Amino acid sequence: MDYKEGSVTEKIFIDSDIILDVLAEREEFVEGAAELFELSHLNKVELFTTAVVLANVFYMLRKTSGIEKAKKNLQKLRLIIRVLPIDEKIVDLSLNSQFNDFEDGLQYFAAKENNISILITRNGKHYKVDDIIVETAEEYITSKSNGVVQKPSVSEQIPLKTAISQPKGEELPDL
Repeated sequence: MDYKEGSVTEKIFIDSDIILDVLAEREEFVEGAAELFELSHLNKVELFTTAVVLANVFYMLRKTSGIEKAKKNLQKLRLIIRVLPIDEKIVDLSLNSQFNDFEDGLQYFAAKENNISILITRNGKHYKVDDIIVETAEEYITSKSNGVVQKPSVSEQIPLKTAISQPKGEELPDL
């Protein structure tokens, strides 16, 4: 897929660490994560997550920025990311899987059940699977641009980091 061409061709599952990279402006990781959200805003990719991920993100954000700001950030995020359901089947699949982390199993099976073949996380070692692509945001962006990270044109860029970020300097732990 060449994301400069226009139509949405890939559905991507986003894990909590990627969302926190943008919302908490984690200096080392924010650029690649923010680019994914910009691509979604431009309808170049379609982003998905689960309510479990959003609950974890809210929990982390409220500790550093307060309840109201955390809610506002998630409300803005919801404009560009879709939430997948977790039902009994997904819970049972995770409980009966080889995943050491139940939550990681929930994310994986939610993605699989919804025909999403790409999972973006910084915890790739938690996903020992070969039937979906597990990458960091930077790996995804680089792989789609033939080894050269190509940002959207200036006219396409949105101030997403500014719009949904929390105050700089407030550190959140990785999930």
